[in-house]
This record gives sequence, structure tokens and C-alpha cells, in this order.
Amino acid sequence: MSTATTATLLRLGMAVAVLSTAGVEPAAAQDHLFDEVRLGGLMAADKTDTNDEKGGFVEAMALFDPWGRNEADGLQKLIRPRIHVGATMSTAGEASQIFGGFSWTVDLGDGFFVEGGVGGTLHNGRLRVDGTDGPKLGCALLFHEYAAAGINLDAHWRVIAQIEHSSHANLCGDTNNGLTRGGVLIGYKF
Repeated sequence: MSTATTATLLRLGMAVAVLSTAGVEPAAAQDHLFDEVRLGGLMAADKTDTNDEKGGFVEAMALFDPWGRNEADGLQKLIRPRIHVGATMSTAGEASQIFGGFSWTVDLGDGFFVEGGVGGTLHNGRLRVDGTDGPKLGCALLFHEYAAAGINLDAHWRVIAQIEHSSHANLCGDTNNGLTRGGVLIGYKF
């Protein structure tokens, strides 16, 4: 990708990170644009020769609750996903991403929960085999999925272990190394 495209993706990612911290003030939950914001660090989980990504990744994520998942009971919670948007920024020149999609959370009791999300991502990584190390992703727009497990520390703060994957499912060419990363995020739920 061009330097201009990379710079644009980085600016969009920074905008998402800045917007995810907006509205952090004590008030009723319905007064907040965001249902939850998260910030954390990830590392490449796929360390094969073709996918070896260097450095770490800083991730910012915001979750919205437009369909009232928090107020729902039982199975109603599963048919009311939250919307997530976020950005993952590389610390070592690897692929950075902006992403969005839908998230489902299942409360397990005693403060524990599991979560899954699906959506799409736009990245600035290499598309084709070019003799360089690291993943070759085939196209700039990919599917993005994640699975997470977490614990609520109190009514607002939570810690989440997360693994995520981005690829195009062989829909835009043969090159599809994908991105697989895992790490820990700290969340603040309004």
C-alpha cells in the first residue's frame, strides 16, 4: 500500500482511539454514546515463517448497545448483539487495521463472561508475495472475528483475554495468510 494510504489508516485508527475515550464521565448509562471502551495490547499468535509478525499491537475498541442488550433477559441477550468498532496499530511496521462488526456476550456468573464477534476490517498490510517476511493478505478488506473471555473486576472495570483473526476466506485470490493475534485488554463499561 502507498504511504498515503498507510497514513490515512493510521489517522482513522487514531480517530477511533480518541473517540473511544469521549464521554468518560459519571452519568447514567443512557447518557453515554458508548456502552464500553477497551484498550490493550496484542501479539502475533501465528509465528510460522509466512506469518511471523514483529513487535506488538495496540488495540482500542468501542462497543455500542443500540438494541438494549444490557436490559434484556435470557435468550433476548443473544438476539441483541452490541456493535463494535476499533483499531489495531502496529508498533513495528506490520499491518494496522480498523474494524467493525457485531459482538455477543454470554454472562457465566460470578463476574465471568465469554464473548464472540464477527465483522470486517480494512488494513494496510502487504497484499501479494513480494519477497518480504510477514503475512500476505490478498486484499485490503478482510473478515474479522474474535473470541474473548473476561472477568468483571467491579461494576465498571473488566479484564479481557482475546484472540482475533482476519482473512478473506479465499474470496479474493490465492494469497490468504491472514492475521491472528492474541492479548489482553482492559475495559470500562458505562
